[in-house]
Amino acid sequence: MPDLQFALVVSALCTSGLETLNVPEELRRRVFDACWALVSTDPPPTNPRERVLDLRFGTELTLDAIVAAIRQLFAEAGISTLTWDHAPSDPTRPSSPAAEPLIDRLQKLYPDPPPTADPSDRN
Repeated sequence: MPDLQFALVVSALCTSGLETLNVPEELRRRVFDACWALVSTDPPPTNPRERVLDLRFGTELTLDAIVAAIRQLFAEAGISTLTWDHAPSDPTRPSSPAAEPLIDRLQKLYPDPPPTADPSDRN
């Protein structure tokens, strides 16, 4: 997974409130706070809705530091793989008309697999 995607997914998971994520709440807070300290001079927000990393203005060096901090904190805690159990959510809003052509192309490129009755058919 590319570093930017890794950093965004991990920070989102750490602030998601998912009860089934295999990361203790205290470690989630530490991961987010460490990443926040690398992109902001302000203290980390306490309001859960504001605990979002904005990496648009960061540099490659900032991203490298965020990835290193995440990996170090997880390694110290003995976590090598993130796992959770959460059913996919329905979209919260429709796609914009400008995005429809891209969505159509992606659906042609990656069509949904046909349903199978026998789970052993999934190889």
